[in-house]
Amino acid sequence: MANIKSAKKRILVAETKAARNKAIRSRVKTAMKKVDAAVAAGDKAAAQTALRNAVSEIEKAASKGVYHKNNASRKVSRVSKAVNAME
Repeated sequence: MANIKSAKKRILVAETKAARNKAIRSRVKTAMKKVDAAVAAGDKAAAQTALRNAVSEIEKAASKGVYHKNNASRKVSRVSKAVNAME
């Protein structure tokens, strides 16, 4: 454990930020799983709705710095490709 006051504060701040980032990452993963489930079930309408939600969550995460913009773009591309491949 740190002895210096500023170091103690950094530990607390790091824990807070880590918890926030983990929650945001979890929301993105859940949204992507919903898209995958809809694609697997063959439900085009549900897949498109889930895709819209997933893209929104991914973009929010990227804007908050949880994901790098290229990583976010790659995720959006992959889920979009899966939904568009449905016929």
